[in-house]
Parts: sequence; C-alpha cells; structure tokens
Amino acid sequence: MVSERNRWRRALLGTLALPAGIAVLLFGTFWLVDFYGLHAAAPRAGALGPLGRLLDFDPDTLQNALGNLAQIIAAVLGIAITVVSIVVQLAATRYTSRVADMFFRDRTNLAVMGFFVIACIDAVWVSLSVARDYVPLVSIVVTVAMVTASLLALIPYFAYVFDFLDPEKVIARIGRQTLLNALGQGRRSDANVEARQSHTVTSMDQLADVAVNAIAQKDKVIASDAIAALRRVIVQYLPKKSQLGAAWFAVGLGLRADPDMVALAPQSVTDLASAGIWLEWKGLRQMQGVFGEALKEMPQMAHVVAIETRYVAEAALAAKDHAVLTLAVRFMNTYLRAALNARDVGTAYNLLNQYRQLAEAMMRAADERANAQLSEVGWYFRYYAQLANGMGLGFVAETAAYDLGALCEMASITKSPVHDQLLATLLDIDKEAENPAQEKGLRGVRKAQAKLAAYYLLAGAVPRARQIYDDMTLESTDRLRSIRDEMLSIRSKEFWEIIDRGTNFDYLDDDRKDKLREFFGWFSELDNGVIPLAVASTARGAGPGGSS
Repeated sequence: MVSERNRWRRALLGTLALPAGIAVLLFGTFWLVDFYGLHAAAPRAGALGPLGRLLDFDPDTLQNALGNLAQIIAAVLGIAITVVSIVVQLAATRYTSRVADMFFRDRTNLAVMGFFVIACIDAVWVSLSVARDYVPLVSIVVTVAMVTASLLALIPYFAYVFDFLDPEKVIARIGRQTLLNALGQGRRSDANVEARQSHTVTSMDQLADVAVNAIAQKDKVIASDAIAALRRVIVQYLPKKSQLGAAWFAVGLGLRADPDMVALAPQSVTDLASAGIWLEWKGLRQMQGVFGEALKEMPQMAHVVAIETRYVAEAALAAKDHAVLTLAVRFMNTYLRAALNARDVGTAYNLLNQYRQLAEAMMRAADERANAQLSEVGWYFRYYAQLANGMGLGFVAETAAYDLGALCEMASITKSPVHDQLLATLLDIDKEAENPAQEKGLRGVRKAQAKLAAYYLLAGAVPRARQIYDDMTLESTDRLRSIRDEMLSIRSKEFWEIIDRGTNFDYLDDDRKDKLREFFGWFSELDNGVIPLAVASTARGAGPGGSS
C-alpha cells in the first residue's frame, strides 16, 4: 500500500511538473518578448518592470476575468464528476457494488474532488471582493494558482481513477480489507465483533460476485484473481486466528442471518462455531458457488477453484488446523459430486489430480491425524470411482484407480502407516460390472493395479504384489493377456496431447516392464509367461492420460 501510494505521488508530481513547466516557459518567453519588444516604449511598462506589470491589475477588467475563472473551475469540476460517475458506475455494475464504496472512501479521490470544490468557491468569492479602489493582490494570485493546479491535475487524476478501478487492484483491495477486518487491524478495528464479522462476510460475498460475473463474461484473468483473493484471505488468516478472542468465533445473530448460514441446519452452525471455522467455511462456500457457475459457463475455471481449495487445505495442514483440513476435503468431495452429476469427465479428471496432490501433501506431513484423514481420502477415491463407473463414466473410475496407485507407491516409499488401507481400497474398486461400459472402466482399474504390482516387484515388496495377484486370479485369460500386451506396447512416456499430468497412465520404463512380465508370468495359463514379440508401438484405444 505504501509503495503504491509513493508510486502514484511520484507519477502525479511528474505529470504536473511537465505541463506546468511547459506552460510557464511558453508564457514567460512570449511575455518577455512582448514587454521588451513590442511594448518597451510604453511609459508604465518600463517603470514597473515585467513582474510588476504582470501584477498591475485593472479592477474593471479583473472582475470579469475572475468571474471567468470561477466558470472554468466549475466546468473542470463538472467534467471530473461526470467522467468519474460514469466510470465508477460501469465498474460497479460489471464487478461489484463495493467499487463505489471504496472509491468514495479513498483519501486521494476525496482530496482531489475537495480541491476542485474549494478552488471553485475561492474563485467566486475573490471575484466579488474586487472593488474599484481595492484589489486583493495575494488572493488573486492564489486563486489563479489554484485554477491552474485544477487544470493541471485533471489528466493525472483521470489516470489515477482508471488505475484505481483496475479490476485486479479492486480485487486486491477488497481482499486486503477483508483480512484486516477479520484480524481486527483495519479501519474498523475499533468496531464491535459482530460488525467486523458482517463486514468480513460481505467482502467475501463481493469477491465471489466478482468471480461469478467475470466467468459469465468469459474473463478468465479477473475470475482467477477473485478466486485467488478468497484463497489468500483464508490462507493468511489461518496462522493468525489463534490471536483472536473467543467472541470472534461465535456465530451471533448477524452471522446467522447470512444466506449461506440460513441454509445450514442449526446443528451444523453450532459445529462451525465450536470448531472456530465459520470464516473458512464461508470462504470455501463462496468457492463452491464459483465452481458451480464455472461448471456451467467456463469449465476450465472449475479447475482453478480446485487448485485454490488444495492450497487452503495445505495451509491448514501446515497450521495443524485439522478441522479446516477436513472441511477442505469435504468441499473437494462436493466438487467431485457436482462434476459427476454434470457428467463432466474433464473436470473430474482435473479434480482428481488436485485431490491426489493434496493426499500426497498429507502423507508428507507425517501427522497422525492427517494420516487418519488420509485413509478416509482413499475411501472417497474408491467411492467416487465406483459411482462414476455406475454412471458410465469409466474413465473417471480409471483415473481414480491410477491416482490411488500413485498414493500406494508413495506410501510404500515413505513407509506410511496407511499404506495397507490404501492398497485394500484400490483392490476394492473393481467390483463386478453390470454392462459393457462399466466393464471397460474396470479394465482400466486392473491396468492400474498391474502397474502397481510391477512397482512392488521392483521394490522387492513381493507379498504386496502377491496380494494384487490374488485379487486378479478370477479374471479371464483373454482379458489379462490384452491388458498385459497393451501396457507393454506403450513406448512414449509423454502423452500425445497436452495434459496436466504430463505422462501416460500406462507408461512403464524397461525395468518395470520386466517386472510386469514377471507379474503376469504368475498366471500360468497366460502363454506360460511368454510375451508375444509383436506388440503395437503405441497404445491401442488410449484416451486422455494414455489410458483406454
């Protein structure tokens, strides 16, 4: 804030100095030319000198001139008010009504508009104070200087207004004020707790409104900034919330009247208050609203909401705030449910990628309570995989299986206590299919399990690979053979399309391929463990991420 103000002060002074200097230079040059050239013979000119002649006012002429000055400054004020009103109204309509409130609270705006008004009043009064026998010289000089300053300030002031209303800066300003209100450090720090809560909630609503409006207008940059501002409020609030008093975390009548709170069951509101997480819930609830709008209008922004939610969860993990971590996981589940209901496979695919990264962060934290939540996350992966498969969205089930497999690998490397639970969850995904579409999705799940088995053999964890083998013994020979051949046929690590994950799901390096052959060799009826020499150079029927 300080550096921004200093930058604008320097820019304002520079903008004022240049036209003012040029005007003074031009006037002074031609005035001296007139004085010493064309009017040098005038009796009074030589007696008074150039400066004295300039200030030698004639009362009759001066009254008309000062009246014109008052009209000029009034016209400048009218132009400023007209332009500012139009621009502020457009910005408030497009983004949020908070724009007008911030504009008229800004000290620079109030100072400039106040200066225009004062200059106009001064010019009127000075014009009335001139008499035939009295000329207020100092007042006239000051009035001329104020009118000159008003004209000079017009251009830099318009530049300031447009910069002030830049949507990115409006968003940053709202986010900053939201955090200050929450922490009791802003202009309203002396307000009572309920007033601060109300201002904080209103500001979060406005950030969400900016994001939703931007999505409706297909403005990705502004939508991303608004979502990020919501995330920053929560992330920066988390490590400092312990310094706040108990009254801040209570959900009083003001908060209960908030539409998002009204929709909750009374017990849920009580739980939020007792856990001290109403602000985080409110922020994530706004993200959920943005997610729902993005799912309909701009699906790529739904991915951004998932990323920001993951950042909130990781911040909660770092702050050891397990209540907020649990809350973020619940919202990730809510996003997944919404994506599946919309049958948006791409969004579900991206969500699972972020969800898996969150689970990996939980595993790296080596926190006992986080580990307990991690086993629940694995169960959620299985639940939504089976739900997606039942809806005919087999690729989502396959993606969840590969992500669970990646978590099992990481758990094995880090010796996580939840490894066995994650592995059991992965093996439980592929329940009996009811139709060909579900069968295809479960086939991808088997490929993910086989890939994990190859890793276990490479890591020397033969009993775990045997556990996968035991789960696959009832599969048909033809199906196992085709899975094996397709996985061995993948030659390129990178998928042939641009994807966030970067690599083919089914890609295995040469060492893993050897172990995959060893794994399938355990199925004695499968070509007696012999892999056909002729395999395709690329995966047949591979979908996004290199999976079938």
